[in-house]
Amino acid sequence: MNKSADRSEMLERLSPLLFTAGMFLLWEAVCRLFKVDPFILPAPSEVFAAMVQYWRPVLRHSYVTLWTTMAGFAIAVAFGIVLGLIVGWSRVIYRGLYPVMVGFNSVPKVAVVPVLVIWFGIGEVPAILTAFLISFFPIVVNVATGLATMEPELEDVLRALGARKMDIMLKVGIPRTQPYLFASLKVAITLAFVGAVVSETIAANAGLGFLMTQAGSNFQMPLVFAGLMALAIEGIAMYALFALIEKRMTRWAFRSSMSAAG
Repeated sequence: MNKSADRSEMLERLSPLLFTAGMFLLWEAVCRLFKVDPFILPAPSEVFAAMVQYWRPVLRHSYVTLWTTMAGFAIAVAFGIVLGLIVGWSRVIYRGLYPVMVGFNSVPKVAVVPVLVIWFGIGEVPAILTAFLISFFPIVVNVATGLATMEPELEDVLRALGARKMDIMLKVGIPRTQPYLFASLKVAITLAFVGAVVSETIAANAGLGFLMTQAGSNFQMPLVFAGLMALAIEGIAMYALFALIEKRMTRWAFRSSMSAAG
């Protein structure tokens, strides 16, 4: 029993690596068997060769995209938590602001980038603001939901014990929103990368979006896919980081849910 359990656990840990390797092998086989033109779809071997050949510009532009994304994401976290607490504080505010936020989030951010370029010029500022605009909404919604879904019975009991609304929020409301918050951070960080790259493809002089645009205009498709690969690596790394932080910070929530299920 122990050996089979260890094997299944080992297989579960290796499954992401195995599935990724299988995907690349299938991709390589399709490109070679059907002799796909590299301009249409370069094989993984050609993409990795481009990453090795152009590692300096790929690394430099990856750094620019990473820091603009994290800057916009940091602003989104600060703004999202504050606005989420305000929206979740009162059902009146929740019902009043929620439709406005939904409408704002429905606007394609690619349509906002030209406005940001007119306001702030071509560069990293539009990328930071686009990353912020596209990533703050999940944080606001999850924090507000965590507060708004607090059990009324719990609030009644705490008020009967003499607790004020501020005490309820600080000691019960905010801690119970942590699982919602960290779940939203994993979604928001991937959206922040999307926002930054969208802005870089439209108006920027650095970043992976700029690199891919320049490579595409020069018909260097392996380099385009190398940029996509670098972007995917950054996104996976940041997602894994916030998943680890979530596991450390909200372990109590997972323990309680597991014990309730048992």
